[in-house]
Amino acid sequence: MKKFHLIMLLFLLIGFFSSTAAKNDDAKVSDNCITCHKEKSPGIYKQWEISKHAENDVTCIDCHAAESGDKDGFDHEGALVATLVTPKDCGGCHSQEADEVNRSYHATAGKILESKDAYLAYVGGGTPAVIAGCESCHGSKMLIDENSPNKLSSKTWPNSGIGRINPDGSLGSCTACHTRHAFKKSQARQPEACSKCHLGPDHPQKEIYEESKHGNAYYTNKDEMNLKSESWVVGVDYFEAPTCATCHMSATPNQKLTHDVGDRISWTLRPPVSKYKDNHEQKRKNMEDVCAACHTKRFMEGHFVQFDALVRLYNEKFAKPATAIMKIVNDKKLKHNKANFANDIDWIYWELWHHEGRRARHGAAMMGPDYTWWHGIYDVIQNFYFEFIPAAKEFNDTDVNAAIDKLMNDDPMHQWFLTKTTAELKAAINNGEMAKIYAELFDKK
Repeated sequence: MKKFHLIMLLFLLIGFFSSTAAKNDDAKVSDNCITCHKEKSPGIYKQWEISKHAENDVTCIDCHAAESGDKDGFDHEGALVATLVTPKDCGGCHSQEADEVNRSYHATAGKILESKDAYLAYVGGGTPAVIAGCESCHGSKMLIDENSPNKLSSKTWPNSGIGRINPDGSLGSCTACHTRHAFKKSQARQPEACSKCHLGPDHPQKEIYEESKHGNAYYTNKDEMNLKSESWVVGVDYFEAPTCATCHMSATPNQKLTHDVGDRISWTLRPPVSKYKDNHEQKRKNMEDVCAACHTKRFMEGHFVQFDALVRLYNEKFAKPATAIMKIVNDKKLKHNKANFANDIDWIYWELWHHEGRRARHGAAMMGPDYTWWHGIYDVIQNFYFEFIPAAKEFNDTDVNAAIDKLMNDDPMHQWFLTKTTAELKAAINNGEMAKIYAELFDKK
């Protein structure tokens, strides 16, 4: 029995000393990293030095250590490391956040590589445009170059796209929002963190936010937003204005912070025809809970009634008819088997929904009137009647023309274009069938 106890004690001592030796080795590697980078990349060192990671003794090797067999692992000054720090790596400490990101729409953004967006960029522009443009936001599939010092191909690195496809199988890049190496929460809470990607002719959330009263209130009261606070609950820790993070991610008195940016979005506004998301009623309630920190119930209800009506107007009056006409064109191969985007109508239809239609929908969602109308529905109207319909008629196809004639002659929303006088239209808007149809858009669920 004594012999058994001695053996067990021996094993424990071996384990203790092995563990201590390993810790000492890790500490030595860590010290080497810090000493070297402090001299050779002082900016990175200083960013890390002021971070919460440094405050909690999380050093370079804790994040950059690679395991044997990692595709992007390489020997660096006696340690096996990887340049990329992926959500899988971050999830070692931040497991809940990594899980939320993994199930979010952000994590799927790299699928642009298989979409029409990428097709157009590849054939019309070329691979350099895709890499430096599309993939910079959406994320690229990281390629390995065995001849590179860090084993990452220059064709895909650097890249911090939100849906990056990493060598370890994980999706995304935490540094898309939490800029390395400081990883400040205060930075991720500000609208600038999102505006690298959420801007421009097809999804101008940055510009819409800036023109909205929310954006105006933020930029004129930024110093009062308590951005560096450990706790950041809307209506409790700050109340001057919401940011992107406030509405889509951050905590409320009733909801915890989430890294799934779709938890509070009820509509999918990206495709040609807007669709409700799964569980959209709960997601709308989640968003209303955010609004309730500053707005009354009646105010919130009014906003969402107006927003939903605008989306339905876009869907019913423009998106569904244009999509149905394009289906006839494509099904009958009226483009004579020419490639996509080698035809005028492809471009016209694309901009109708991908640019103008999105601007209108996002403008209404974020209370940006100029983008809802002048950069949105106004452009949709002009495109639909004076570009898309004439381009479809040029095929001189019986089925296409029949669909257009039925739409223009039978649908009260379109009769104004061909069959009504100005005086008749004014009457129809005020108390006629057109007024009834538009009123129904506010009442639908």
